[in-house]
Amino acid sequence: MSPARTRLLTGAALSAGTLLLAGCSGTSGTSSGSHDSIDYALPANFTPNWILPIGTAAHLNTNNRSIADSLWERLVAYDGSTGRIAWNKKASIATAADFAADGKSVTITLGDRHWSDGKPITSRDVQFWFDLIKANKTEWAGYTPGKAPDNWTSFKTVDDRHFTITFDKSYNSQWMLANELNEVTPLPRHVWDKGGDAKQVWTYLNDAAKNISRYATDPLWKTISGPYAVKSFSTAGKVVLTANKKYDGGEKPAIPTVNLLPFTTADAEKNALRSGSVDYGYIEATDLDQKDSFTAQGYEVKPWSGWAITYMPYNFNNPVMGAVFKQLYARQAVQHSIDQSSLAKVVFNGTAVPGYGPIPQGQASDFVSSTQKKNPYPFSTSAARTLLTDHGWTEQGGVMTCTSPGSGASQCGEGVAKGTKFEMGVLSQSGSTVTDNMMSAIQSSLAKTGIKFSIKTAPVNSVLSQTPQCTSDQSICKWQLSFFGTAGSWYFSAFPTGDSLFQSKGGSNFGNYSNPEVDKLISASTTSSSNQAIQDYSAALAKDLPVIWLPEPVYQISVVRNGLGGFSQDSLANFHPAQWKWTG
Repeated sequence: MSPARTRLLTGAALSAGTLLLAGCSGTSGTSSGSHDSIDYALPANFTPNWILPIGTAAHLNTNNRSIADSLWERLVAYDGSTGRIAWNKKASIATAADFAADGKSVTITLGDRHWSDGKPITSRDVQFWFDLIKANKTEWAGYTPGKAPDNWTSFKTVDDRHFTITFDKSYNSQWMLANELNEVTPLPRHVWDKGGDAKQVWTYLNDAAKNISRYATDPLWKTISGPYAVKSFSTAGKVVLTANKKYDGGEKPAIPTVNLLPFTTADAEKNALRSGSVDYGYIEATDLDQKDSFTAQGYEVKPWSGWAITYMPYNFNNPVMGAVFKQLYARQAVQHSIDQSSLAKVVFNGTAVPGYGPIPQGQASDFVSSTQKKNPYPFSTSAARTLLTDHGWTEQGGVMTCTSPGSGASQCGEGVAKGTKFEMGVLSQSGSTVTDNMMSAIQSSLAKTGIKFSIKTAPVNSVLSQTPQCTSDQSICKWQLSFFGTAGSWYFSAFPTGDSLFQSKGGSNFGNYSNPEVDKLISASTTSSSNQAIQDYSAALAKDLPVIWLPEPVYQISVVRNGLGGFSQDSLANFHPAQWKWTG
């Protein structure tokens, strides 16, 4: 989510169940039918739980950031809502970014904008964000050592509407805009700075953000810059946004009231569509054969493709299986056991595409290497078995077992003890029939290789909190594999760098993957103006397998009431209420 880049999670959980009032928390059960409002179904089991426009590792739900962006606009907002990913100046506080000829600094111009209490938005509000992040960077989900804010050596205020950020070296300006400056959100310093140092302010803001029940009443959240304000925000996830009458930006809200409705299951959400009680909802890939029933009710069915990759992280620090995961041959055996083509065709009903590396493959780009495109590890359980038996594993009772420990070429590898069974478990997000079916299919194919694969499920927020970065001596480090990608695991900024995900100690490098050569490639991709650098990164991780690569589904298959338009689906996975319009 982010996240976290805030894109994590960026995925949405969909599931099976029945429609009960409890299934759609706090909803009336009928659409208002008024052009003064919209009833928008949040993805099932994907409850908003964070208002602060600064992501932390446990709050990388994509919906959180979409809501926050509606309240506090970003300095430089990127989205794909026009049909291509680009800087959306209408939704940004900045109006210009002028990079120095040497690429080592940028001077930002702010628009003539005001907070909802009438105070001007100034360079000091940006510096307030800058100072908070500088002092608390390790708690920010978007942090990767060596990247922002480490590579921002100074912040110099020129005047109220101009400031200059100096970098530690020359950077690719498009990467800097899309992946670093895009993370900056001007904050209302005159309201949020309660005194004390930046760490104390950080603690104060984060503690306040944990109190969901006060989001609509706490004065802290009333001073905003965005097109919407919070009218109500329940702990069950129902959020009501109301147009900010003092908004002076470029994306004027056309719909006065936006009801964001939570669902515990995908079937509950689909039943709400069938009853006409939502204006914007979703169906699963398995429901496409029912498309006509939705169009007959006055909806349009629109696949929503995402700029994303989907994967299961290994926990390389797991005290039991970490040593196995660190063996490249073992990861190759696992990847050979994943039949992505069949998963994409059968489980996802043709709405997913295989993904073989760290660059999205669902949309054309100049970033994907030929190595990644060609799939270095095609499905073959026989090839997978050979990799294991050639490295000291013998099948015993249906499970591959290390019978030849040691570091030799034909042995199990450093740290893998004799008798270790190739047994691994995943904590997977709950609520999705498609995800459950995919995990079952993976379980079956891994079993043919001799790898035992167990599956536990939990809501996506719980998956994220239970599978954090950790060290082997921590009790929380017992997790082995994590899955939070029902609709894509990670949504990128316009430039799909891997600094947060796969660079050593990256802020969202959940499994603690570390490869010094890959670190160099990631750094090169952010500084070089040539696409060759990011293609080299693509090829390296397609081969080295920091995670289990999985098919990339569309973000959603949206079901939108006829007459609701004025926008394109944002392939970065955000929703933008200010762009919605009733056109008929």
